[in-house]
Amino acid sequence: QVNFVVCQLFALLAAIWFRTYLHSSKTSPFIRHVVATLLGLYLALFCFGWYALHFVIQSGISYYIMIIIGVENMHKYCFVFALGYLTVCQITRVYIFDYGQYSADFSGPMMIITQKITSLAFEIHDGMFRKNEDLTPSQRCLAVRRMPSLLEYLSYNCNFMGILAGPLCSYKDYINFIEGRSYQLQQSEANGKEDTKYEQTDPSPNIAVAQKLLVCGLSLLFHMTITKTLPVEYNIDENFRATASWPVRFFYLYVSLMAARPKYYFAWTLADAINNAAGFGFRGYDKNGVTRWDLISNLRIQQIESSTSFKMFLDNWNIQTALWLKRVCYERATFSPTIQTFILSAIWHGVYPGYYLTFLTGVLMTLAARAIRNNIRHYFVESPTLKLCYDIVTWMTTQVAISYTVVPFVLLSVKPSLTFYSSCYFCLHIASILVLLVFPLKRTQKGSKKHESTQPVWSKKLEEENLLQKNSYSTTNNSFSQKEEITCRYQALKQ
Repeated sequence: QVNFVVCQLFALLAAIWFRTYLHSSKTSPFIRHVVATLLGLYLALFCFGWYALHFVIQSGISYYIMIIIGVENMHKYCFVFALGYLTVCQITRVYIFDYGQYSADFSGPMMIITQKITSLAFEIHDGMFRKNEDLTPSQRCLAVRRMPSLLEYLSYNCNFMGILAGPLCSYKDYINFIEGRSYQLQQSEANGKEDTKYEQTDPSPNIAVAQKLLVCGLSLLFHMTITKTLPVEYNIDENFRATASWPVRFFYLYVSLMAARPKYYFAWTLADAINNAAGFGFRGYDKNGVTRWDLISNLRIQQIESSTSFKMFLDNWNIQTALWLKRVCYERATFSPTIQTFILSAIWHGVYPGYYLTFLTGVLMTLAARAIRNNIRHYFVESPTLKLCYDIVTWMTTQVAISYTVVPFVLLSVKPSLTFYSSCYFCLHIASILVLLVFPLKRTQKGSKKHESTQPVWSKKLEEENLLQKNSYSTTNNSFSQKEEITCRYQALKQ
């Protein structure tokens, strides 16, 4: 863990140097690719020793698969190989070396590389094989229309800015950053009128980086002082379960899981700050002309802590992973997309049984929350007072449900997880099943008018923001595709 923090702080300094002395206006994309890759591999070697070779092996074999299989089926083979290789490494680490340990391990970066390998394979398949009219708007904007070189591929997977903690970014956004085309589109006027023009000077990320480093400091302080006094394991303490009342137990459940989140806030926010310090992550301007550096941000802390629905929490937690799951699984699933997505998420996270208990519970919770929202929410939105009461109740319910769901994710093993759930008499599992039996779960077609009319307003806004985040600032290398991409992203900004 110390190695990880030291390497990330070194990466932060390297990012500042990279932006200052190897700016796209001063050097070629080739040099920037080479330096970013070598620095990334050096950090991996320093942090994980020769286990870092797994990163090169996984990326190299995946690239070979892409070349020999061809664009028609390579996304399937790359998906199976990358996820399978990751799973084998996780099994080896967990069951042979250090079961239950939270020490930094090489499978963490491999999880991010697996996301990049599979995302790029699907994007190349979309761009070079599928017909343009068959693609969704987001797939059309993310589609890659030429095969990347080996250097570009390794740079995307193993660059120093994201090799240790990510976050995932689209291949086209990364290439645009390396080639200096990240700032071509902006929202030019504060009155809401958009115009497409080229930036004369790059916007500075210094304020955004400083703000994110402040969040990192506060999260680290909270983790080192408060988190240790509120262990999640105390939820299954025999004396606590025997003596504490139900309200006390549920209150401690909430605060203990809330206290477990700052370490993720620290790691993901620091990773975001590193990318911003290198000049990567610019997402245009808001209506007041203020720069936005959240193109690849992985979380929104305020929305997480104030979530009033299970989906709202998931949409703001580990954002890039949620987008990856949506792109490679949910949008492409032929049946039960929610269940398939949760299963893929569990496999990707690792082989601890607690992960599977969490995500299987999450399926129940998500479906039950959706059923309640579709059948009840509209009765409370007319009156401001009723809406406020509804929001308070749903916030409390969501926070308890999230905490209840993720306890096995923290405890990892089957026995303590089932001890916790049995001590609660599986109450939220039973409640979710009863909700699904009582309330009809409306089946909607993705993209249909019916779906649009019944989708909650906040969900539509969040989906639009995610679409903008996925699609912004992606251009291709030929002039025709570049014009098409700018038009696509311009429409996203207008949206």
